[in-house]
Amino acid sequence: MPYRSPVTDYTFLLSHVVGYDRVSGTEKYAEAGADMVSAILTEAGRMCDEVMAPLQRGGDLNPARLENGALRSSPGFAEGWKAIAEGGWIGMSGSPEHGGMGLPMAVTTAVNDMMSGACLSLQLAPLMSQGQIEALEHHASDAIKELYLPKLISGEWSGTMNLTEPQAGSDVGALSSKAEPNGDGTYAVTGQKIFISWGDNDFCDNVCHLVLARLPDGVPGTKGISLFLVPRNLPEENGNAGVANSLKVVSLEHKMGLHGSPTCVMQYDGATGWLVGEEHGGMAAMFTMMNNARLGVGGQGVGVAEAAWQHAMAYAMERKQGKSASGTIADHADVRRMLTSMKADVFAARAILASCAVAIDMGNATGSAEWKARAAFLTPIAKAFGTDTGIAVSEAGVQVHGGMGFIEETGAAQFYRDVRVTAIYEGTNGIQAMDLVARKMMDGGEAAAKLLDEIEDHAERARGRLPELAGPVWEATETLREATEWMVAQGEMNDRFAGAVPFLRAFARVLGGHFHLIAALSDPGGAREKLARFYINALLPEHAGLLEQAQGGCADLYAISLEELSA
Repeated sequence: MPYRSPVTDYTFLLSHVVGYDRVSGTEKYAEAGADMVSAILTEAGRMCDEVMAPLQRGGDLNPARLENGALRSSPGFAEGWKAIAEGGWIGMSGSPEHGGMGLPMAVTTAVNDMMSGACLSLQLAPLMSQGQIEALEHHASDAIKELYLPKLISGEWSGTMNLTEPQAGSDVGALSSKAEPNGDGTYAVTGQKIFISWGDNDFCDNVCHLVLARLPDGVPGTKGISLFLVPRNLPEENGNAGVANSLKVVSLEHKMGLHGSPTCVMQYDGATGWLVGEEHGGMAAMFTMMNNARLGVGGQGVGVAEAAWQHAMAYAMERKQGKSASGTIADHADVRRMLTSMKADVFAARAILASCAVAIDMGNATGSAEWKARAAFLTPIAKAFGTDTGIAVSEAGVQVHGGMGFIEETGAAQFYRDVRVTAIYEGTNGIQAMDLVARKMMDGGEAAAKLLDEIEDHAERARGRLPELAGPVWEATETLREATEWMVAQGEMNDRFAGAVPFLRAFARVLGGHFHLIAALSDPGGAREKLARFYINALLPEHAGLLEQAQGGCADLYAISLEELSA
């Protein structure tokens, strides 16, 4: 079926659920009012539906390939990139000083979500550039900004990030890539990086790599790492891409999905690079890009979930089997359960994502430490729950298709294969959960408590109109508060880590109930209230079991030895 961008859903979310009016009410984003945002989302949706979505299947069937060291992209991807670039969709949040639109992250997040649902393999390319743009805006020298940012924002050049090495996965501090000063302000970067999304392409004049490497005096671990900008081609004085740098694509990874997106093994042999940020301050600079990407990856999960749900819904409403009111499987109770669960979770995950983006915007616009803390707290939840939802909804989509879901021609399996990696990259979802219960609770749980206060206050106010929905949300929030206090009280970090994943999911479940309740109040008696009833009655109760597990500690995990576990 044709993909349909969720423009209406985002318009409703921003207007009625996540408080976007607070963003447009700031001086920084005053021009990005409701009418402008509506026009932007409509135009972006048209590009997604008409240009990107038709590339989805072809990218899977005709993967990117390496021919004699040259990257050949999937058919139509060059034209797709051109449409994305010419529409200004790469530099949406980029500074107007260098050609960006200066739009709020909430708008960028909405567009990226829609692009992900249309064609995730291609959407990965502008997402990488967006992250690099933000990192350079915050950490690069003026000379680098003036040369690179206009090219990246316009889409003439593209960006990547190079963290992972064969021996150093999530433990970035174990990297061995090195950088030697050349004596002229540049550095010779040497090493090999793996899992580099869109490490090369054949439709941009240059590809700009942000590479983590260690200077000669860099101490072991993450504190000794620096960040370097290493372009595929060395720019000439006039700003054009010049001669080739000393780097190459060694090979492309053979992946479960995302076949249209080339994931490269990159080799740097004394390649010329420029320092970004301070010496030995590479992780601080790279985290700017990684946090941008974490929100973006959460949006990828939500976008694919949307597309998988649309695909399954269309099939269910056409597939005739057995006896039902409509004559189709869409009216069988279990299929209806799956379809409704899929839709309810897509809304919950999308609302969490948009709420996180709004918090980022408010932090940027006001400088408020409280808004920045909220954005930081919500980021791991948005990333993990967004991608978990993408995987679960895509898997359910295969189930809705029955035997046909296992047949590649239907396209149902591609959503699952493509989205599965999102729970792994930019920090696995387990790492996101550990970050939530450790670093994000170093404030003694203050950011979490303020968020829970807000949810409970809203539920109290909603009791007069929808007591049967407001009550369960309030009670779930109070249970979550008790579990949060338990987490903060644990001095042994493994006791927190053992229950981190169920804790994060429970927090997402409660946030989902909160946002569904807001939606219900905005649509009394309508479809959104009915969907909220389903979520709060059928899915929210999951939080109780999750929180029981979250507070179990690590004793049972470590009571069984590795020898016993492997026997």
